[in-house]
Amino acid sequence: MPAGSTQDKARRIVDVVLDEDSVARRTPEVEHERAVALFDLIEENDFSLVGSQPGPYRLRIGIFEQRLVFDVRNETDEKLRDIVLSLTPFRKVVKDYFLICESYYAAIKKLGPSQIEALDMGRRGLHNEGSELLRERLDGKIEVDHDTARRLFTLICALHIKS
Repeated sequence: MPAGSTQDKARRIVDVVLDEDSVARRTPEVEHERAVALFDLIEENDFSLVGSQPGPYRLRIGIFEQRLVFDVRNETDEKLRDIVLSLTPFRKVVKDYFLICESYYAAIKKLGPSQIEALDMGRRGLHNEGSELLRERLDGKIEVDHDTARRLFTLICALHIKS
């Protein structure tokens, strides 16, 4: 489908804002991943609010009362719907993902390529697990493709999730 077609725009996020009160300050590496995920998400995504008007969409993501909130708006910034998800199912995978990321970033500085590659495979595996969990939790509410779910999971990791 050609970029810019009507159907293409109907299933797109054109703006993403993270609730700055919810964003956890992490290492420069994690902040870089967040910035890349935001850029990549806007550049390429497949996102559709189920049972609502087509996009393009503006998305605000934050934490409110220990819940993950996707505030979905239309292109003119009118609220379409809040999708609210419990953080509980995400806690373990996010915690494990941060632990392996810390190990991976430390390994880059002092370990050999095979050890770095093993950690990177584990990191990508947890990232895939988190993105599939997100797709399951959004089922019937928001349709996203695999790559969009991965980028959204990265942004969820950037939010402050208290243990």
